[in-house]
Amino acid sequence: MSRILKVASYNIHKGMSPLNQHFVLHGVRQALKSLDPDLVFLQEVQGAHQHLAKKISTWPSDAQHEYLAGDMLFSAYGSNAHYQLGHHGNALLSRYPILHRSNHDLTLHRFEQRGLLYCQLDLPLWNEPLHAFCVHLNLRASDRRKQLQLMVKAIAEQVPLDAPLVLAGDFNDWRGEVSAILQGELGVNEAFQAVHGAHARSFPARMPFFSLDRIYTRGFTIQSADVLVGAPWRSLSDHAPLYAVMAHEP
Repeated sequence: MSRILKVASYNIHKGMSPLNQHFVLHGVRQALKSLDPDLVFLQEVQGAHQHLAKKISTWPSDAQHEYLAGDMLFSAYGSNAHYQLGHHGNALLSRYPILHRSNHDLTLHRFEQRGLLYCQLDLPLWNEPLHAFCVHLNLRASDRRKQLQLMVKAIAEQVPLDAPLVLAGDFNDWRGEVSAILQGELGVNEAFQAVHGAHARSFPARMPFFSLDRIYTRGFTIQSADVLVGAPWRSLSDHAPLYAVMAHEP
């Protein structure tokens, strides 16, 4: 019997509106809850910020990933960018227990501090764990190529070649180079491309033009894939989230 997973990937812009005028994390929480997801891959998650926590009266007492997870989801966070007042990075929200978590440094220079968050998930009735990776790559193409090498090496060292895998995040791949590399190295397919024949346009959220965000899978059949535009998403981040429904035959 096939197992269905509902997966989202979202750069939440540290809980701020597209032009940083409003703190919208509470709206992000409600919008994500309406999707009823099994897995959410998050980028630009504010782990802590001393100044904003004092300045914004509605700043949650929990870290952003814990607040978004609430009582219904498990969460893991990988801190990548560190500065005097706080830090931010990637996070994973999961309906299922997280057996293992680790964070791999992909930083190439101090101007863009990036990482790869890895989690093993315990899904009911599966005879093996699901391997989940959340990533945010650099803006420069030459940097991304180096980070892809580091990322492929890290994944290959930890995950069997035939194991089910989901790799999602903000790849900043406006050149469209990443999918062919990852398909050749890891045997993954991009969800939106598999259904629609092209990558999703997800940035900027109000009028998406660039294809920056991706959901790559291995061992799954993609049933549907969407980029979530319009209300409320266009006011919650500078990126539009991706959402895919996929089936795995154990």
